[in-house]
Amino acid sequence: MATSSRDRGVAPAQREPTRARRPGRVRMRGTERREQLIEIARPLFAEKGFEGTSVEEIAAAAQVSKPVVYEHFGGKEGLYAVVVDREVSYLLTSIEDALATGGRSRELVEQAALALLDYVETHTDGFRILVRDSSVASSSGSFASLLSDIASQVEGLLVTEFKRHGLEAKTAPMYAQMLVGMIALTGQWWLNARKPKKSEVAAHLVNLAWNGLAHLDTKPRLVTDP
Repeated sequence: MATSSRDRGVAPAQREPTRARRPGRVRMRGTERREQLIEIARPLFAEKGFEGTSVEEIAAAAQVSKPVVYEHFGGKEGLYAVVVDREVSYLLTSIEDALATGGRSRELVEQAALALLDYVETHTDGFRILVRDSSVASSSGSFASLLSDIASQVEGLLVTEFKRHGLEAKTAPMYAQMLVGMIALTGQWWLNARKPKKSEVAAHLVNLAWNGLAHLDTKPRLVTDP
């Protein structure tokens, strides 16, 4: 009868140990890896900016080698451009959707203000990137050019209101830039303050924009606030 190693007196320590499987890197399809790198890079760019973030940091956080980043994006510039372009597209679409809801002009201004503050609240990293240095390597341009696109849409609302109140419609583009700029700067301030609550900030924004300093309501509220 054949004898086992134990029968032959071989100590357990001398037998070859069973090797535990070490968790390896998760293999991803190309599109999955690309999305992973974008999600990992976004908070790094938001915290450190374009210049302060290195390919090494991004690769280390994703647990891949540097060549993988270059393979998918051609380098840090390409990855940054994709991150910025996505944020620009998301914010612009949010504003456009808010303005497409219909309703009176004041209600549309309220919805636009809330859409921007919603973006600041839910896409904080993206907003930090846009207001910091979005023009770097971005095909969508700077944050200022994004606001200009939004102002062009708001301009149509103001032209209608100006004509209704006997004001010069040709000044509407200038007022549109003022209105959008005011909301955007308030959004930058609220990014860190987060007080008061979002709906209250929007109400005060529209109070100033709609009523003017000479006709401010003492306790402004959104007419669309449930």
